[in-house]
Amino acid sequence: MLKNIIFADKPENEELKGRLKAARSKLSEQQTLLAEHKIPVLVLVEGWGTAGKGSAIGQIIQNIDPRFFKVGSMDRPAREERRKPFLYRYFAKLPEAGKFMLLDSGWMDEVTGLCLQGELDKKEYEQRIGSIRRFERQLTDNGYLLMKFFCHISEKEQKKRIDALEEDIDTRWRVSEYDRWQNDHYKKCEKIFGQYMEDTNTPSAPWYIIDSRSKKWAQLQILETLTQGIEIALQNRSLAVPLLQNVFPLEKMPRLSEIPLDKSIEEQEYKEELKRLQKHLGELHNRLYRKKVPVVIAYEGWDAAGKGGNIKRITGALDARGYEVHPIASPEPHEKARHYLWRFWTRLPKAGHIAIFDRSWYGRVMVERLEGFCSENDWKRAYNEINEFEKELYDWGAVILKFWVQIDKDTQLARFEDRQRTPGKQWKITAEDWRNREKWDDYEAAVNEMIQKTSTTYAPWHILESVDKKYARIKALKIVIRELEKVLG
Repeated sequence: MLKNIIFADKPENEELKGRLKAARSKLSEQQTLLAEHKIPVLVLVEGWGTAGKGSAIGQIIQNIDPRFFKVGSMDRPAREERRKPFLYRYFAKLPEAGKFMLLDSGWMDEVTGLCLQGELDKKEYEQRIGSIRRFERQLTDNGYLLMKFFCHISEKEQKKRIDALEEDIDTRWRVSEYDRWQNDHYKKCEKIFGQYMEDTNTPSAPWYIIDSRSKKWAQLQILETLTQGIEIALQNRSLAVPLLQNVFPLEKMPRLSEIPLDKSIEEQEYKEELKRLQKHLGELHNRLYRKKVPVVIAYEGWDAAGKGGNIKRITGALDARGYEVHPIASPEPHEKARHYLWRFWTRLPKAGHIAIFDRSWYGRVMVERLEGFCSENDWKRAYNEINEFEKELYDWGAVILKFWVQIDKDTQLARFEDRQRTPGKQWKITAEDWRNREKWDDYEAAVNEMIQKTSTTYAPWHILESVDKKYARIKALKIVIRELEKVLG
């Protein structure tokens, strides 16, 4: 994409000044409309060292209310960031609805930098490219405007700018070792950059290559392209996006009505098994930390099915320093204003740690679906997005465990009534629980569809028969131990 690029002629100074003024004014007006219609904007500014990325960002933010933008400069991942999935720190940077996030370099710089250092083989590179394409498509499908700019200068122009900056003691600091290395290996960098942009140039998130020989001309190109992109986003904000066919391998699962719920365990056997299994799980937890294997456990199930007690028996075996339980309720305003997976990406464990979710990202295809908190296109699209999310975790090396805690309607009623009668349990029962119970059949249909469409070979669902809570706890412990042993050997 870089070798054969043909740029438009730079306008005369008077025309350039007039167009810059018009573009700035238009962006200022558009910012109000973006806030009104709650469209988030993510601007990625990549390019050669000394090509003027910083000044381009400076021009953009001059025309935006400071309350509505943030600027991020993404250095190489820090030690703690390297213990999270590749996309983690970029998901964490997503702006709220109606606001801007401008990144001075991002995932392109990270991936191409690793390629130039010889730290990514062909398979790893292709995996990263697949992750990026899915990430960018998910953003645009969920209403984000993603604008990707590459500031381009020639080898000769870059050398000239490096020399000029290094001549002045006050500007010498602006030239990094990587800038110098780029110029010394310009052709190699050009090839890697060009290939990356070809691999990630998609209709929903295309690349815009900016002629950066003149800084003002570069700024005009970015501003005009950005305002055009915003104009289109405002026009298309109500359009539904196509649903993608699932491409991930699925496991055949029974319907909830087909699952027998008469399984139980005697009290003495339960006590013995619980002690034995917890001891074993505690030993495995130590090995997990040593081998830096992350674990993600998601619990879903009927109200009063026994999720909390089940989680308690899992955590009772673990070192408190090595796990975290995340109770998931309705999203907070700052969570609701971002991609629905943002609050889960930002709660992922470090490698060697365990994250347990009491309710999870599956709320999208259950509560949000049935209560009308998202559109039909949103929840239908979510099946594939969730499979993609879990594939990212799997490729990262995570063990993914998903439990559906199953009871029948009569058991739930008995437990609801017991909670109401017992002072110490009354906090567990709410009016919402009773409302959800009235929609049992609708929820059952949604859960059946969810399990069928998201039980992948790398992240299958496990059904815990929980009419006898003790049986469900022992079954969960056995499954966790079995899956950890597969990874740890």
